[in-house]
Amino acid sequence: MDLIQLTGIRSYGYTGYLAEEQVLGQWFEVDVTLWLDLSIAGSSDRITDTIDYRSIISNVQQLIKTSKFALVEKLATEIAKSILDIGGIAQVKVQLSKSAAPIPDFGGKITLELTRSKN
Repeated sequence: MDLIQLTGIRSYGYTGYLAEEQVLGQWFEVDVTLWLDLSIAGSSDRITDTIDYRSIISNVQQLIKTSKFALVEKLATEIAKSILDIGGIAQVKVQLSKSAAPIPDFGGKITLELTRSKN
């Protein structure tokens, strides 16, 4: 199985456990890995035989912007589901990070990763 990686998809959103996160918002960054068969596109050189990366990026950004979940786990799950709805993708890995979590004395970033398959 072949794969495509899209890294550094950034968008401002309103997902978070604390009320201020859902009001003030914060930046999220998403990396996705897509498993699919690229052999036909590799031979044909036609975009119709693969996925259009722009649609994946736009879809992820739109979900981040419009969703209001308490947990980033839910946001990552919804991103994975929406990507798997696109034809031809057998499996997806979503890495979702927030770099400004409102946790006292913590300057790092929080990243979660999940992998989902069509089956």
